Amino acid sequence: DLKFFKQQTTGHACVMGHRTWLSLAKPLPQRLNIILSRASEVSPQPSVILLRDRLSVLSLKPYLSCDLYIIGGAQVYSAFLADIDRWIVTEVPLAIEGAEAVMPEGFLDGFRATQSRQLEDNLKATFYERS
Repeated sequence: DLKFFKQQTTGHACVMGHRTWLSLAKPLPQRLNIILSRASEVSPQPSVILLRDRLSVLSLKPYLSCDLYIIGGAQVYSAFLADIDRWIVTEVPLAIEGAEAVMPEGFLDGFRATQSRQLEDNLKATFYERS
């Protein structure tokens, strides 16, 4: 899944919550890393922006020459549900013990599958667009 994620997001902006940011060893290379957090601080570094709310992220979009990828966690997905026009969902055929983040119920309501792609290691990515 990480190889596919890298292929899809390289050269684009990745929006993530503070906990997702902390789970990374370093900023995602060749991407603009946008951390969304009301309370946390982030050390200044190249290709990293800290924004406080959803509207700040959306107001930045017209100035970007790339796509915005919402990469988690669950609260960030929920905050942007109304703004997302395309989903890429990777199905992982195993249970992850201790996984805390789950997708919001009905997140694919109003979307239709447009393409599926078989990935390595028995993974499948399905592309959805707002219908």
